[in-house]
Amino acid sequence: MNHKSNLKKLTVTAIFAAIAVVGSLFSFPVFGSKCAPVQHLVNVLCAVLVGPWWGLAQAFIASLIRNLLALGSPLAFPGSMCGALLGGLLYKYGKKLPFAYIGEVVGTGIIGGMLSYPVAYLVMGNTAAALFTFVVPFLISTCGGTIIAMIITIPLKKSGMLAKMKDSLEN
Repeated sequence: MNHKSNLKKLTVTAIFAAIAVVGSLFSFPVFGSKCAPVQHLVNVLCAVLVGPWWGLAQAFIASLIRNLLALGSPLAFPGSMCGALLGGLLYKYGKKLPFAYIGEVVGTGIIGGMLSYPVAYLVMGNTAAALFTFVVPFLISTCGGTIIAMIITIPLKKSGMLAKMKDSLEN
């Protein structure tokens, strides 16, 4: 991978992080967590366009900025980062859009939901939290964002634009 390609991917990653932060203004509470479906839409787009490691960076940056601006909670870190990474890895090796969708939902909803328990308990002092407390709300949020991602990515793939977008980031 050349420096020009890295710069393009860095730029796209930063834009996606900004979209995720602004998109967090459109969130809703579900069982003690803040659900932000735009983050999950962005995770899928990163998985497909820039790959797992750039997607992971985007999720971390967006979570950090959201927390610094009081637009999110520390639970944003395990949820979004696991979804972005798993979605990106599954897409990278599976080469099919459903792998990105499944990775986002399983990574955020199940793995991220379970990893949120120690964050809630140790960092946020939530003594009522349990291992599966955040799985359902995270699944609701990620399924919403993933459905939006499907509505965007499937027509892009059918039209050939998705391949052109990916190619433009590689050259």
